[in-house]
Amino acid sequence: MGQKTHVKGIVNRKAKFEYSFIQMFECGLVLTGTEVKALRQGLANLNDAYCLFDHGNLTVKNMFISEYEHGTIYNHDARRDRRLLLRKSELRKLERRVTEKGLTIVPYRLYFSDRGFAKLEIALAQGKKAFDKRETIKERDSKRDLDRLKKIKL
Repeated sequence: MGQKTHVKGIVNRKAKFEYSFIQMFECGLVLTGTEVKALRQGLANLNDAYCLFDHGNLTVKNMFISEYEHGTIYNHDARRDRRLLLRKSELRKLERRVTEKGLTIVPYRLYFSDRGFAKLEIALAQGKKAFDKRETIKERDSKRDLDRLKKIKL
């Protein structure tokens, strides 16, 4: 039996700072074999990725999955568009909210499920203004200071 390497997940940390999340969704991805192998090695990046609707389908664009090291001529393109798999009702709901209210869909976390399927956690989000970002920084700093004080008292 070969030993499996479990990657906890690739997270877009910048997204939490730039957007306030309204609702989270878990969706599957349409991937090729070399993409799955590269993901298992943790060779992906979500920093510049974004989601758009294309003819009723939700696609993630600009998500970087490095080429598989042992791939042949059939290796994948690193930044190709990848289709996301959601239920039709969820897709319609997301599309309606994005068009009506000016919200956006942000890819947040890429991971493998218990069954071994690659999953992408996306968030229906609203962009933060500059003062919201400053507030987030203040909260983070105060929490860090409180944790330090608790550590000292112990």
